[in-house]
Amino acid sequence: MNELLIADDHPLFREALRGLVTKLYPSATIYEANTISSLYALVEDRPNADLLLLDLTMPGAAGYSALVHLRAQHPLLPIVIISAHEDPVLMRRAIDHGAMGFIPKSADSQTLSVALQQILLGDTWLPEEAHALPPISPDEKKAAQLLSELTPQQFRVLQMVSTGQLNKQIAHELGVSEATIKTHMTAILRKLGVNNRTQAVLIANQLLLQNQTDTGQF
Repeated sequence: MNELLIADDHPLFREALRGLVTKLYPSATIYEANTISSLYALVEDRPNADLLLLDLTMPGAAGYSALVHLRAQHPLLPIVIISAHEDPVLMRRAIDHGAMGFIPKSADSQTLSVALQQILLGDTWLPEEAHALPPISPDEKKAAQLLSELTPQQFRVLQMVSTGQLNKQIAHELGVSEATIKTHMTAILRKLGVNNRTQAVLIANQLLLQNQTDTGQF
């Protein structure tokens, strides 16, 4: 492995994960991101990275939205979810949305080593308890397919709309005109096949985690 990307907003966990990966792959160069926006920029800069280790609950992310977006924009980049969420249903959903693996943050170094080796060989890796679960619902699969059609900027706009921001606020944050945001929204509604912002947000919400009550976890 030559290049590995780590995306997590907790410095201590990034440091621990970097140490483990360095022991397993001493020659690998590791790059890190602590927000979704910095991750998108990092992936654009390092499109040929061998692997991305992605936390599900980074600032700016909403459930599986970042995974779906990255999978659409960079289909050759292997993505592995590393998360404190250990619900087997969430693990299976991650695989259905394009992840190559789901490694719980509680996993020991031996488990991490086995998982990464298997994933780098082109296989998926999941904890045993998630193997026999059914796939995601047709509605969730359709939502992911629709969202994957959005451009990166359209995807960012929809994410910000989903947090309740108005066009004026989004325009200010992205450094563009309000008219540009309106143009993006028109395209978003057309691609999603809906008539208004509320319906668009409902589609985006299909990718949320269902048990986001434990927001204190990392």
